[in-house]
Amino acid sequence: MLIPARMSEAEERRWVGVMLDKLAAQESRSVLGDRELTERALRLSEQYFGGRARPGSVRWVTNQNTRWGSCTPSEGSIRLSHRLQGMPEYVVDYVLLHELAHLLVPGHGPRFWRLLEAYPRTERARGYLEGVVAAARLPHLPEAREE
Repeated sequence: MLIPARMSEAEERRWVGVMLDKLAAQESRSVLGDRELTERALRLSEQYFGGRARPGSVRWVTNQNTRWGSCTPSEGSIRLSHRLQGMPEYVVDYVLLHELAHLLVPGHGPRFWRLLEAYPRTERARGYLEGVVAAARLPHLPEAREE
């Protein structure tokens, strides 16, 4: 965030607080709740897998920092990393479909990947996620301050 140099520290703290509140409000409007996430998963299953993948639960979790999602086929539970929140819908849909496919095929063999071929944005979503991972490895430059 760029802040005019003429602002006092108190004004800067207030302005940063205002802007963070605006961003949080904007993000909360764009994030699906668990119920909506489950409904979305069911629609995707119907559209791409003929409704065969029927999750028992789908929810956001905050304890997945190295995976985008996980699935426990025996329970029918799917968990998506909170890090996906705010990413393009096609990326979230891909991760949901990936986990839904695990309800039908547990591993990552050829049969599993054939299921995901039905989703036309698979490669694009995988590329997006690979880019996010690569960008996270880059050294971060200090934030610029307008003077």
